[in-house]
Amino acid sequence: MVQKELSSKLHWEQIYKSKSPNEVSWYQTYPSLSLMLIEASGMGKEQGIIDVGGGTSVLIDCLLDKGFKKIAVLDISACALEIAKNRLDVRADDVEWYEADVTEFQPPHKFGVWHDRAVFHFLTDKEDRRTYVSALKRTLMPGGHLVLATFAIDGPKRCSGLDTVQYGEKSMNSQLGDEFELIEKVDETHITPGNKEQKFTYFLYKRKCLP
Repeated sequence: MVQKELSSKLHWEQIYKSKSPNEVSWYQTYPSLSLMLIEASGMGKEQGIIDVGGGTSVLIDCLLDKGFKKIAVLDISACALEIAKNRLDVRADDVEWYEADVTEFQPPHKFGVWHDRAVFHFLTDKEDRRTYVSALKRTLMPGGHLVLATFAIDGPKRCSGLDTVQYGEKSMNSQLGDEFELIEKVDETHITPGNKEQKFTYFLYKRKCLP
């Protein structure tokens, strides 16, 4: 497991060291769908949002602009986090930063929203997906919301030199289990900086308040 984590970390460090933030395939100038689904969740701006695999995404900038509090970014790449901190400048002090593999993440407190755009579909190993969902449950408060974007059923089978898994409603439901209720599903065709199409599906789930 340690060797796998080290290999994954080295891979993503190299990606962020060799490419500028606007050159990576998942780059967005404005994360409109993510913001729409976060706001559609109806969670209060004080309940906390963690952006999993946030890297150099500008989602955090947008959330700060909209007045959200208790914002956190989790990423395996120290380089990506440093780029984001430098971009935010003094506003970086208003964000919690976690350098960790998501499957091993131990949250210091619960969050009201877990956002993940393009991490989960890289987990090709069944055990990694299981530990991801365990980390999700440790982190997301009951009644909280999950915004999860992955490659769609007809999306890419490889990205950034790695194999991926594609998801639709049925397959995602089976990964998350009965504790999560699907609220909304939205498809998107993302155009990469290299002008290639990537089919994504965004899911909005609510975590049930179980007795």
